[in-house]
Amino acid sequence: MTINMNDFPVIETKRLVLRQITKEDANDILRYLSDEEVMKYYGLNPFKSINDALDEISWYQSIQNNKTGMRWGITLKEQGAVIGSCGFHNGVSQHFRTEIGFELSKDHWGKGIAFEAVEAIISHGYQHMNFQRIEALIEPPNQASQKLVEKLGFIREGLLRSYEFTDGKFDDLYVYSLLKQDFDRTKKS
Repeated sequence: MTINMNDFPVIETKRLVLRQITKEDANDILRYLSDEEVMKYYGLNPFKSINDALDEISWYQSIQNNKTGMRWGITLKEQGAVIGSCGFHNGVSQHFRTEIGFELSKDHWGKGIAFEAVEAIISHGYQHMNFQRIEALIEPPNQASQKLVEKLGFIREGLLRSYEFTDGKFDDLYVYSLLKQDFDRTKKS
């Protein structure tokens, strides 16, 4: 399997441009990742400084450099500001699988933007990155993310008990998956 993560693809949808996040986007990232509601299920405390945002951007670059993931900034076509991000991480090329993650500024919740962005990167992942399986790990109280992935055809496979330790506590996570053949089948219907 070849996952080419060296050339960063720009993905356009009806309303969005998904592009590489750079250090110049740090203020935008700080703006929405400092919001407690946005960070509620992110696994990190709300950001407090520009250095927190720069560390996040460094992580995006490191997963790309290590060929274990890729993270896109979500921007509206008529604007350049990053209003969220989505992408792949914890990729295992020998098994043709990856995990997906996403978050969006609260100002843009409920408008279908996250769905549009995630659907676009899933399609890109199956067509150009040769994935067979995409997983989503979601905390049980995070019903909005569960609804989003279920709408995309993900199937809940089970509960990973005490799977992550964040903010001084153990969190359970639902594991969801979407296989390439399932995604292809939903696109044909």
